[in-house]
Amino acid sequence: MHARSTTLTTLAAAAALLTAAATATAATEPLSHPRVTAHFSLAAEQQPENITVDRTGSAYLTFSFARQIVRVSPDGHKQVLATLPAPAKAGTPNLGKAFVGGIARADDGTLYVTYATGTADLTGVWAVRPGGRPHRIAALPADGLPNGLALDQHTHLLYVTDSVHGVIHRLSTHGGKVSVWARGTALEPSTFTGANGLKLHAGAVWATNLDKGTVLRIPVTARGTAGRIEVRATGMPSIDDFAFTGHGDTLLAARDDNQVDLVRPDGTHTAVLTAADGLQTPTSVAVHGGKVYVPSAAYLTDEDPNLLVARLDR
Repeated sequence: MHARSTTLTTLAAAAALLTAAATATAATEPLSHPRVTAHFSLAAEQQPENITVDRTGSAYLTFSFARQIVRVSPDGHKQVLATLPAPAKAGTPNLGKAFVGGIARADDGTLYVTYATGTADLTGVWAVRPGGRPHRIAALPADGLPNGLALDQHTHLLYVTDSVHGVIHRLSTHGGKVSVWARGTALEPSTFTGANGLKLHAGAVWATNLDKGTVLRIPVTARGTAGRIEVRATGMPSIDDFAFTGHGDTLLAARDDNQVDLVRPDGTHTAVLTAADGLQTPTSVAVHGGKVYVPSAAYLTDEDPNLLVARLDR
């Protein structure tokens, strides 16, 4: 009995250790089965900058320098939905050429995107209704770089980061007046690009600062104004856009240095995807139906812009 008891105790202890190890692995590596599901043409400037996903699993992407909005079906079929008009002469700050940035999708299927050209006639927020043509709903400063975009479906308000001016704009989906909703040194660039990625989550606007490698949270007050900017995570150089996993404030952030980080509510972060998985300058993240979508624009690698899909192990 003693030997049997000792054996059982040993086996139980081993099982507990294995369970703890598995739990720890799941906590730090929640993604599995990453695979590239679509490849794009670098020669045609098909470099995906931002993404949103509908209930069918179709991904909607902005091709930044091709000035296009594209749908990629779950089977990898690509369809160009719209091409934004080219400026007579682009003078986009930091880039020098026209740039389609963030994308958001309303419940009625309308797509909203940010567009920067360095010209007053085109820079701003554009909308494309299903089957319709793109049209600008609001102008933004031509000397800025509108980038990240988030939509509040309940209030019909859009939030936009300006990576050059280091502010967050707010406007109605119906267009009209644009206001600076939030500003501060935490949003400003230090060398090249400041406020970048943008999401709405749990009563707050969340943003990243690429230059400073930070994740920021800005509470939305009862009056709808911006509360005090909180720094929630640091130490992530070249951080771009991100998405929440659905587990509290845990998020996945794309970094231009070929990495996707899991960022926990306490600010600690761990790489969960790298170049070994197929990343080529990842720019954004979407989470939908137990899957994680990561577009890579190949801005810094100059090879194989693509769309990677992985399973989210909650």
